[in-house]
Amino acid sequence: MTPTGSSSSGADAPAGVAGTVLVVDDDTTVRDVVRRYLELAGYTVTPVGTGREALQAHRERPADLVVLDLMLPDLDGLEVCRRIRTGTEASDVPVVMLTALGEEENRIAGLQLGADDYVTKPFSPRELALRVTSVLRRAGPHADAGGSAAVVTDGPLTLDPAARTATLRGTGLALTAREFDLLWFFLTHPGTAFSRQQLLERVWGWDFGDQSTVTVHVRRLREKIERVPAEPARIATVWGVGYRYDAGLGS
Repeated sequence: MTPTGSSSSGADAPAGVAGTVLVVDDDTTVRDVVRRYLELAGYTVTPVGTGREALQAHRERPADLVVLDLMLPDLDGLEVCRRIRTGTEASDVPVVMLTALGEEENRIAGLQLGADDYVTKPFSPRELALRVTSVLRRAGPHADAGGSAAVVTDGPLTLDPAARTATLRGTGLALTAREFDLLWFFLTHPGTAFSRQQLLERVWGWDFGDQSTVTVHVRRLREKIERVPAEPARIATVWGVGYRYDAGLGS
């Protein structure tokens, strides 16, 4: 982790965002520093050191967001994320993963399991706090994906940005915050090809970042909205460019 400096340099208090954060890391120093910065930003923090403690805390007192280290002494972060997403008490709680440099495969695996964002170690605690705020704003029940409360439809696919709900053929879709934002962006910009970098900037708000993040989220969306994900009708790959949403082609 990068030097923290004095506590007065902590994260800016989030405007209109408050909540609880479960911080999972076996390094006591990391837990304490992250807790301090998140508390300075106005959050209530529950710090734990193992994967099993994280799952127990998630069952007993579900948090609004989980900060989850990949390297844990019992259950690793990927297994914890998998159980949170698909266990008997499956949840769409936003997950921000902490990954080390060189853990690209694990980072991609985490995104495939439904993590909403990641921060690479060594990291700035203030940056992490800002990422937490960004994810919670997007995931909130009244979050507006793109500045408009208008419901967007494409045949049997419907997105309601005010309620943050999506349905396909009358069945609700379980989308993470980032998946919802990406799908909303595609639906409101049909027929236009965007590069992965453009999607990172316009959907994630990142000026830089791992473009595989976009690739993984597109793959996950295809699995949820395409009849044949390997032969997508809605989200087309534009070779040498990126992706384009083709409205009216899904059924």
